[in-house]
Amino acid sequence: MDNSPFDTIALTSDTIDWYNDTYTALKAKFGIQLTYDINFQLEQFEVFRGYVSINIRGSFVIKQDNNNDCYILFVETVSRVAGRQGIAEIPKYQVWALAYLKNDFGRVLIRRETLADKIIELVHPVELDFDEDKPFSDTFYVLINDREKATRAIDRNFRNAVMDVRMDNFMIEVVEHSLIIGDYDPVSPEKTIHMAEFITRICSHCW
Repeated sequence: MDNSPFDTIALTSDTIDWYNDTYTALKAKFGIQLTYDINFQLEQFEVFRGYVSINIRGSFVIKQDNNNDCYILFVETVSRVAGRQGIAEIPKYQVWALAYLKNDFGRVLIRRETLADKIIELVHPVELDFDEDKPFSDTFYVLINDREKATRAIDRNFRNAVMDVRMDNFMIEVVEHSLIIGDYDPVSPEKTIHMAEFITRICSHCW
């Protein structure tokens, strides 16, 4: 695909179409621009730990009036899977959004809470709950490594922004000042727009 805004080498036509539809939707609403060479240090995030390799197929910036820009990443992840023919390397194609924050969150992982999480919590209290925000705590599982930093950074406005994300199965991870949001499965252009709305809201408030 000539002059494509993302790397199309070895991609199937379906994947190219999916990425292209996503790019077109983002370009129309947010005016995304190419970032060219930026090292986003994705290896620092636990959400990518299980992969053999991570390759950014395309990276785009959403410019902000306050200069706290945010980014959309077209990501290829590769897993090793054992099968009858031996070990195979399986690529997956995802979209993630990234922001750089003013506050130090420590390490934080936020995802929708499952029944298994609730049962574990009864025996081993490992998550951060917010007594003053029961709807948020009932909806999301929040793992932290620094209670003081996380409690200060995950304020009411931040929690409201997370509650407003119109995506299922998304994950948010923060490593100190770097936040990423995404999903292990392919995300539709519509869901990617919701992700971009969240990340621009986060950047505009400069958390």
